Amino acid sequence: MAENANGAAQEAPQVKMNVLTQYVRDMSFENILARKQASGQVQPDVKVQVALDAQKRDAANQYEVTIKLTVRSNAQGTEDPLFVLELEYVGLFNIEGVPDDQLHPFLLIECPRMIFPFVRRIVSDVTRDGGFPPLNLDNIDFVGLYRTELQRRAAEQPAAQA
Repeated sequence: MAENANGAAQEAPQVKMNVLTQYVRDMSFENILARKQASGQVQPDVKVQVALDAQKRDAANQYEVTIKLTVRSNAQGTEDPLFVLELEYVGLFNIEGVPDDQLHPFLLIECPRMIFPFVRRIVSDVTRDGGFPPLNLDNIDFVGLYRTELQRRAAEQPAAQA
């Protein structure tokens, strides 16, 4: 029985994921409210857009995963912008033992989960340093985001073929 257990363990490769490095590729913060010299208390209405990208690197088992975040804040009930924050945050990963058919979802779900806490901290710090209360992003459902992107791509394919 021990041989069967060992044999089964050898058949199923163990997944290994290491974050090699992570960094801000690009970031901009525009404090529109300060430029307008607005006065009084303003209630913000914050909208967050997230896009993900993953690419294979030249080195074996290395992948680059990018979270592209756009945060727009308007005065509540108006279209008057308060600030705009754009951030591209990159993680470089060494990934082994993930079957090819599961690699794409792994890269766009598990890898962003690993680096998202750092994105959250940057957004909080930048909005605070920009003169606003720190914006603490809610958790992002990367599984839902991945499924939505797959549905969007599936809907585009028949239109492109027609």
